[in-house]
Amino acid sequence: MIATVTKEFSFEAAHSLPNLPEGHKCRNMHGHSYRFTVEVTGRVDDRGFVMDYAEIVEHVEPILKKLDHQNINRLFSWTTTAENLAKWIYEALKEKMPITRIILKETESTSVIYPAS
Repeated sequence: MIATVTKEFSFEAAHSLPNLPEGHKCRNMHGHSYRFTVEVTGRVDDRGFVMDYAEIVEHVEPILKKLDHQNINRLFSWTTTAENLAKWIYEALKEKMPITRIILKETESTSVIYPAS
C-alpha cells in the first residue's frame, strides 16, 4: 500500500524583500510566524509506517535550528520569498526522505506549495 503522511512545523523569522519597489511594505524588515508541512509519500512498511514521524522530526530539526528567530536575509544569498524558502526546505530534505512536497504558510492566508503539482 502507498500512503502519504504529513508533519507540520513552525518557526519565527524576519526578512525584507529589497527587490520590491519603494513604498511596498514588504521591502521593509518584518517578521513572520512561518508554518510548513512536510509531505512524505511511500510504501507502508512492515511496521505500518510510510515513515515514522520521529524520523521526520529528526531530519527537519537542523532546518528549524538554522531558521528560527533569525534574519533570514543574512543566511541566504537569494531573495527570501516564500517560494524560494519552500524550495530550499524541499531541497534540504529530499535526499533524506521520500518527500513529496512542502507547503509553506507565511501568514494565515498565504501559502506556497513546492513543487507545484
